[in-house]
Amino acid sequence: MTSVAMEVRDLYYTYPDGTEALRGVSFRVKAGEAVALVGGNGAGKSTLLLHLVGLLFAQRGEVHIGDTCLTRENAAQARRAVGMVFQDPDDQLFMPTVAEDVAFGPLNAGVSPEQAVEHVASALARVGMSHVRNRPPYRLSAGEKRAVALATVLAMSPKILLLDEPSSNLDPRGRRRLIELLRSFEHTRIIATHDLELVVEICARVFVLDGGRIVATGPVGEILNDEELMRAHALERPHILRHRHPH
Repeated sequence: MTSVAMEVRDLYYTYPDGTEALRGVSFRVKAGEAVALVGGNGAGKSTLLLHLVGLLFAQRGEVHIGDTCLTRENAAQARRAVGMVFQDPDDQLFMPTVAEDVAFGPLNAGVSPEQAVEHVASALARVGMSHVRNRPPYRLSAGEKRAVALATVLAMSPKILLLDEPSSNLDPRGRRRLIELLRSFEHTRIIATHDLELVVEICARVFVLDGGRIVATGPVGEILNDEELMRAHALERPHILRHRHPH
């Protein structure tokens, strides 16, 4: 039986201005599974990701990482199992060089400098960015920044990857490279995105969010092919499915 990597139980969250961002969200993700969170702007996707990595905490409900219930007290430890790649790579890249950025997490987690060097080499090689290790991040292209931001997360050896709009601002070549990279991972992957073509290529299952609730869930082909459902929740059936046989 496949183990559950993450489970969310009846999650509620309201921002201080009164915006109800999450309203009773519940789901399970199996180990090694790739799932998508889709929905229009303001549906609750990014807020949900921030709860899954312990940067926000619900007023009601629970997030479980494996057998551990995520709390304020254990959040720092739990984050070692969950890594998040933010929508804007500049939010994660702030050191003078790429190598220092990738080493930052391991060093702060208590890894020795010698081990950190190994973590950096392995993570950059995994995303094909070994050649930029000595460059300042601001000298990188959008695609290179995205890959390096991913390397900063991989350097911590997480079991679960959370990705917020990973293909935003990428040109076609950078987007294709990212898709192939994400497809090759064995990590559990939870991807919040408007890029439904990417969802079709990477994910097996999809959760549709609207108004802070999950309004539909199921196999990607079945859910995203439902044009009436898509239109009802500020989405469109992706073109890649329009050219596929329905079966």
